Amino acid sequence: MEDKQVIEKKVNNVLEQIRPYLQADGGDIKFLNLTDDLTVNVELMGACGSCPYSVMTLKNGVEEAMKKAIPEIKSVESVQVQ
Repeated sequence: MEDKQVIEKKVNNVLEQIRPYLQADGGDIKFLNLTDDLTVNVELMGACGSCPYSVMTLKNGVEEAMKKAIPEIKSVESVQVQ
């Protein structure tokens, strides 16, 4: 398996490509961490944090793009940061 740091760098690259689309709708996404079982934890911010479609955006948009670019990734999960 690839080094975790290498995968994290790829994750950030994918998020950089997705970010402009989220920002166009008043939202944003922040990478939090990569778990040992290769789940990407992110925080949806701005309009994305309260949007009723955010789960759909996360799973159908962000997660699909992530898995396509980095097949090792198991899932992308939104985490509420206090």
